[in-house]
Amino acid sequence: MGKQNLIFDLDDTLIHCNKYFRATINSFVNQIKDWFPFITREEITQKQLEIDIKSISEYGLNSSRFPESLVSVYIFYSEKHQHKIQQEKIDIVRKIGQQVFEIEVQPFPYMYEVLNDLQQEGHNLYMYTGGDKENQTRKIVQLELEAYFGKNVFIYEHKNTEALKEVLQMIKADPKTTWMIGNSLKTDIKPALENGIHAIHIPSELEWSYNNIKIDIEPKGELLTINSLIQLPEIFRKYDGCVGEQSMQKTMSQD
Repeated sequence: MGKQNLIFDLDDTLIHCNKYFRATINSFVNQIKDWFPFITREEITQKQLEIDIKSISEYGLNSSRFPESLVSVYIFYSEKHQHKIQQEKIDIVRKIGQQVFEIEVQPFPYMYEVLNDLQQEGHNLYMYTGGDKENQTRKIVQLELEAYFGKNVFIYEHKNTEALKEVLQMIKADPKTTWMIGNSLKTDIKPALENGIHAIHIPSELEWSYNNIKIDIEPKGELLTINSLIQLPEIFRKYDGCVGEQSMQKTMSQD
């Protein structure tokens, strides 16, 4: 197939991410439930999700967004049920939210083996990730991913079609040999299709509902769905533009 430009998402594509947020939200829900025992866990969880997603338009994927969404939930229920808003409780909630950014993250199975193979076979590796520079760089350094991506790392707080377009322009990518690889339909796959490049969707077992959208864009390139990173090297060794010869399906789950 020849040398390709492979653009990787980071969180929940190469490394675990959402499972840490889910564990943190569970801790937060337990705390709110302790203060407001008459509110259901489902209500608290839904209110946090609603506030968090709404704040993305203002804060993007900056790390500050998440702890503040938890604080907003506490304030919402305090005001709704006429409880005094206490700074001590705000501090407790904010600390719960901030702890998720201190966790030592773990790579997905076969991450290093796959990146080694792709690098050794001559492909150009890029990382395009959503978040703030400090937190994303922390994870990249911790897992020693500079060995694969070097300076080819692009971090955006607003990860969308325009941001990906900027990345493609900076790396002077040929759409015919450029692939976006990620778990998010919203921030990885849809922008890739709108920019006319190939896309490989690797659905996450634990997906943030923000990432789940329906895609009705006709791909200009290839659109593949696979189950694991481990399948990638074989795709780029054998794929010749005829999806019928592959074990993958050129379809996407839109549930």
